[in-house]
Amino acid sequence: MTTDIVMPKMGESITEGTILEWRKEVGDSIELDEILLEIGTDKVDSEIPSAVSGTIVEILAEPNDVIEVGKVIARIDSSGKVLKKEEILNEKEDLKEKQQVQNFHAEYIENKTLPKSIEVAGIKKNKEDHKRFYTPVVLKVASQNNITFSDLEKIDGTGNNGRVTKKDILIYLNSLSGLNKLAIETKKSIESSEFRPINSSRVEEMPKMRKLISSHMKESLDTAAHVYLMTEVDMTKIVSFVSSNEENFALKEGFKLTYTPFIVDAVVKALIDHPEMNASLIDTKIHYHKNINIGLAVAIENGLMVPSISGCEEKNFLGFCRSINQMASKARENKLSIDEIEGSTFSITNFGVFGISFGTPIINQPNTGILGVGAIKKQPVVIESDGVDAIGIRNIMMLSLGFDHRLIDGAGGSKFLNSIQLYLEDFNKELFGTF
Repeated sequence: MTTDIVMPKMGESITEGTILEWRKEVGDSIELDEILLEIGTDKVDSEIPSAVSGTIVEILAEPNDVIEVGKVIARIDSSGKVLKKEEILNEKEDLKEKQQVQNFHAEYIENKTLPKSIEVAGIKKNKEDHKRFYTPVVLKVASQNNITFSDLEKIDGTGNNGRVTKKDILIYLNSLSGLNKLAIETKKSIESSEFRPINSSRVEEMPKMRKLISSHMKESLDTAAHVYLMTEVDMTKIVSFVSSNEENFALKEGFKLTYTPFIVDAVVKALIDHPEMNASLIDTKIHYHKNINIGLAVAIENGLMVPSISGCEEKNFLGFCRSINQMASKARENKLSIDEIEGSTFSITNFGVFGISFGTPIINQPNTGILGVGAIKKQPVVIESDGVDAIGIRNIMMLSLGFDHRLIDGAGGSKFLNSIQLYLEDFNKELFGTF
């Protein structure tokens, strides 16, 4: 009995997956629940166990192939019969060659004529005029090198039943006196068609995650009408609070108190005030989301992930602290589940941790907006007190809001960004308590 292995469904919104690596080869035996392959989606990479035990008889997808959910990617013989790896591979190769021969002869031989390229080369005989069947690839090589059927009949075939393989005809060409025409033509073709960067020190394939990020960012730019607003936020009160409480907080919670929970808290309050920013535009319909799910960009090796903190409208400040620390740790350890990555309704990216003052992040589809958080830096600021202006040193942070102008106008975006600013600057330590 042969069992089909299909591309599994990894989540409600996942329609396809990328083959990353096969842990087994054709002819290998495998046990139930033993890892068969690793696949990747636009959300997470996963190891896929075998649904049956048996012998792998066919693999239908190569690494880096993108396969639709439900499509057959491999077949396993679960009958319990002992199968030799060499027999499986030879049978697979024979079937492939036979199919090529059938396709070739169905198209040309039944019409009593061979391809023009072969006729020009002097190979004009039909199937009654020669003793062997030749695959299309062998005939193509023969036509390119002026090899006639008479010459082909002289070649000793190493394939099944003495069939001449591509390797056989290439060895024959190499044995001829003079230049190897095929090698020269192939080299010329490669040199003329292949792009070769000047003075490149290294060329390597783009990592899978970077390919996905590249695709998603381009898709977002093609979908949403990006508009950006920026403002300065006085973070002096929050900086002072963190400085005074970070030691006690670390002793109690076991991780560092950062500025991110304060920003998330302010964003959630602003989203409650401006629900249109917590919506998605799909075609011409506006989907207002019941819950506020904040996606936080986390830098990892070869890219970034955006884990989602769900139900933020129900969390308090300490809940934000714990959720943010947990999600960031799981992202860096590649332990996030599909549910922890999907479903964000608004995103935040903090490039300030790298010392950058501000930037223009791309919206994480299908969100309507994304907040860019810059580094907190001390700056001289004009302070007005009792009608008198003075210069003071304050901790200033730049915020940049990117939003979809198809749904949000400049006024709406300005009011939302202003709300975030006010919630941060009107920080009341009594509401947050001490640690």
